[in-house]
Amino acid sequence: MPNKMPRLFKPLVAMSIGLVGLATIWGCEPKKTGLDNSANPNAVDQPVSKVAVPTFDADSAYQQVAAQVAFGPRVPNSKAHQLCGDYLVQQLKSAGWQVTEQPFETTAFTGAKLKCRNIIGSYKPEATTRILLASHWDTRPFADQDIKDQDKPIDGANDGASGVGILVQLAKTIQKASTKPNVGIDIIFFDAEDYGDTDAYKAPEGEEPGKWWCLGSKYWAQNKHKEGYSAYFGILLDMVGAPNAKFHQEGASLQFAPSVVEKVWNAGKQAGYGNYFVMSPVDGITDDHVYVNQIAKINMIDIIEYDPTDGQFFSNTWHRHSDNMSNIDRKTLQAVGHTLLHVVYQEQP
Repeated sequence: MPNKMPRLFKPLVAMSIGLVGLATIWGCEPKKTGLDNSANPNAVDQPVSKVAVPTFDADSAYQQVAAQVAFGPRVPNSKAHQLCGDYLVQQLKSAGWQVTEQPFETTAFTGAKLKCRNIIGSYKPEATTRILLASHWDTRPFADQDIKDQDKPIDGANDGASGVGILVQLAKTIQKASTKPNVGIDIIFFDAEDYGDTDAYKAPEGEEPGKWWCLGSKYWAQNKHKEGYSAYFGILLDMVGAPNAKFHQEGASLQFAPSVVEKVWNAGKQAGYGNYFVMSPVDGITDDHVYVNQIAKINMIDIIEYDPTDGQFFSNTWHRHSDNMSNIDRKTLQAVGHTLLHVVYQEQP
C-alpha cells in the first residue's frame, strides 16, 4: 500500500454519521500531575465524579511498556513473542485475574503459518455486567515506513506495548485498591494485529481488502473465549503513549458506539485530561474494534492517536525504528490509564 496512507491498511467501508464523513482509510479523583488540564472549550461541562477512583501509577505503566520492549520485537513465531506472551500471562495472574490463553494458527500474507495466542484476563468472572478493554501485543515485522532497514522488525513501544502496559497496570491498580469496581472487566491482548501486507505485496484481484490485518481480533470475535460471552461495551487502546498525543473521537467508534465515546471522553474531562481527549470527531479507521463490533456484536470504541495538523492517525514513529522507549511519555500513559479507571469505577451493574 502507498507509504502515505495510515497504518492498519485495513479498509473502513465509507460511512456517514452526521458531522463526520468517514473516509476509507487503510490500514481517571483527579491527580495533580503538572499537566495542562484545560478542556476543549466546546465541550459540555460534566459534574465531577464522586466515585472513589484509585490513582494510576504512570511510572509503573512506563516500566510495563519497557519490559515488553526489552524482549525485542514481539513478532509471531519469534522467541521474543513467546517470552513476552508468557510474561503478560504471569503479570495478569499475579494481579489476581483469571487468565485464559487462546492459541490459534493463522496465515500471513507471505504464506507463513503464524503460531499466535490471544491472552484474556478476567476480573470478577462471575459478574454478568462486563466491560471489555483491549490492545494488541504483537509488533510489526517490517519497518516499512522507515527509510532504512525496512525489512527489519520494530520495537513497537507505542504501537502495541503502550496500550498493553496501561492495561497491565490497570489490573494491578485494581488489585491493590481498597475500593473495587462493581462490574466485571475483561482485558484482551490481541495477537497478530500488525502482520499485514506491505507496498511490495500486490494483492490478487478480488482479494478482500485488509484481510491480512487484525487477525487476532477477528479470530476472537469468531471464537469467543467463553461461550455466550458479551460485554456492555468495549474500549480499544492503540498507540496511546506518545508525548502530547491527541485522542480525537474516531469515526468508526462514533458510528458503532457514540454513547460509549461520549462516556469515555467525558470521563477524560472529569479526570482532568481534556487536553488529551479532544471533543472533536474525525475520520474513521479500521482497527481491532471494527471486528469486535461487526462480528462479536459488542459496542467497542478506539482510543487512538490522531494528528490534526495533517489529518493522519498515528505519530511520526509509526512503523519506523524510532518507535522505541524514547518516544513514550508518562504523562500520556497517566491520562489514558486514569481515564480508564474513571470509566470502570463509575460503571454500575
